[in-house]
Amino acid sequence: MNDNAIPSLKELGRLRTAPELSDIAQTALRKELAHAMADASWFTIGVMAPSADAALASLRRLERYQGWDEMNLLETPEDTGPVFLKANQNGGSIRIRIEHGLGEGILISGHGDDASQPSTTWGPLPLDLF
Repeated sequence: MNDNAIPSLKELGRLRTAPELSDIAQTALRKELAHAMADASWFTIGVMAPSADAALASLRRLERYQGWDEMNLLETPEDTGPVFLKANQNGGSIRIRIEHGLGEGILISGHGDDASQPSTTWGPLPLDLF
């Protein structure tokens, strides 16, 4: 994806790793994402990052951007390496594990309070989007 392209959330779903985006493209993507997230009651977040620190920093920026309460880190690896962070807003928990072979980016899944609202996942979004 070239720097001038402004991807839609749907286009991102076909990628294994988040693209590098211009400031204009990031602004447009944040606007589309805010509209898409408006119907969800709560969220799970997955962060694929080169380290636990990078993953947690991306999540904390997302929490501040959204005005969410900070979730609690329950589990983090002792080893260093690429990670997958899983955060559950409903339970307020964060778990991080070493995971090789992933791309990089943030995955956000919106959930409803009952089965009538299907879950939807957006991303991978750039780690520095928020």
